[in-house]
Amino acid sequence: MKSTVEHLSPTRVRINVEVPFDELKPDFDRAYKKIAQQVRIPGFRPGKAPARILEARIGRGPVLDEVVNAAIPVKYQEAVVTSEDVKPIGRPDIEVTEIADGERIAFTAEVDVRPEITLPDLDGLTVEVDETEVTEDEVTEQLDQLRARFGTLAGVDRPAQKGDYVQIDLSAAVDGTPIEEATTTGFSYEVGQGGLIDGIDEAIEGMSAGEEKTFTSKLVAGEHADSDAEITVKVTTVKERNLPDADDEFAQLASEFDTLDELTENLRERLGRSKRMEQAAQARDRLLDKLVEDTEVPLPESVVAAEVETRTHDAVHAFDHDEDKFGEFLSSQDKTREQFDTETREEAEKAVRYRLVLDTLADREEISVGDQELTERIMYQAQQYGMAPEQFVQQIQQAGQLGVIYQDVRRSKALITAVRAATVTLPGGEVVDLSDLLGPDEDETTVEEVPATDVDGAADTADEAADTADTTAETTSDEASDKASDKADAKA
Repeated sequence: MKSTVEHLSPTRVRINVEVPFDELKPDFDRAYKKIAQQVRIPGFRPGKAPARILEARIGRGPVLDEVVNAAIPVKYQEAVVTSEDVKPIGRPDIEVTEIADGERIAFTAEVDVRPEITLPDLDGLTVEVDETEVTEDEVTEQLDQLRARFGTLAGVDRPAQKGDYVQIDLSAAVDGTPIEEATTTGFSYEVGQGGLIDGIDEAIEGMSAGEEKTFTSKLVAGEHADSDAEITVKVTTVKERNLPDADDEFAQLASEFDTLDELTENLRERLGRSKRMEQAAQARDRLLDKLVEDTEVPLPESVVAAEVETRTHDAVHAFDHDEDKFGEFLSSQDKTREQFDTETREEAEKAVRYRLVLDTLADREEISVGDQELTERIMYQAQQYGMAPEQFVQQIQQAGQLGVIYQDVRRSKALITAVRAATVTLPGGEVVDLSDLLGPDEDETTVEEVPATDVDGAADTADEAADTADTTAETTSDEASDKASDKADAKA
């Protein structure tokens, strides 16, 4: 087999392939066997008719078609493998250019490829991250959240105010017609919590038990989604939360510590660790942005188009692919379809650019992924989806996504390698040592306790780190609550 490569652009090539017939004998054997099973010829059992009898019966054309259709994908892959500078990242457009029976077949394959990218020297990169100083207000906030977990609710004879807990009855009507699915009774709600119905907090504040009020709000779900509805809310009880005093007795109740000072210091240390994890994720995020900013990255159009299509499909899918409903949603966000398409295109280009840079970096640094690292990522993602690992593995294998997860891990490792090599500083210029959060050199998969992200989510790294910090604070309260329960059981 002969193959040559023409570079049509920095991101697209044409592979010209010529295959002599003597290399196609196995393909002809398979073709004859397959066709013999499908064609009934008198005097021969299914699959047993000789080749010359088959050709006499059906002609040479169907045999050649079967051989060509089966051989071309295989020969295309062989041509790609033997061409070291070709790294396809899309599906090829294949055209058969010649079928010379008994001599050769020839075809061309145009495909988008990963462009040649020149990355800057990692040792010369510097990124700045925020300080990790923990303020007294932050420690007090965490202590107050812990106290709230041990607080008690007591009924009050006064109007409801922010932070109170009320029991309410809700009903809704559109154009005078009651909406059954929007009716509930005995619903417990914290005033000021938000996320229930627009305008509910403003309506409840100032209401006393037994009072009722009606206001207008837009429904967000159900048959009448986006319709203005008359919402009626009735407050049946008002309760306030009483917090325990912040003293040594509370520290002993809520934790393993004997004094409030010890508990407070522990909260301060936990917040500090959370901020350092956020700092590491911030360094990762900003370094990736800097790598992309300092690198010229030609974009393969078909890959960008596929990314745009995926993102658009996901957005419209939430509205059952009803373009009219999707258009109404965009209007409610003061956005036109043209603006949505432009933003989606920009996001897709950014995602593809990030992937190309990290793939190039991974190649240059010779990053590999071990079985244990891949297993850990699969276990993590299965947990994120609330699925059993075995079920998750089965689904990603059926969807052909195992390679995607492998690439995600490889890109994450490449990015951590870059963070380790670069210089990370504080706003004042002081160098930050993040080595304890980056893991040992032989295990660069993830930042400690900070979930590794795929490149599509690289722009969200800082947000994920903030979520991690919140989770750590919540864990502090959960652990304290569990310990308090253990103490209560022991006393009983």
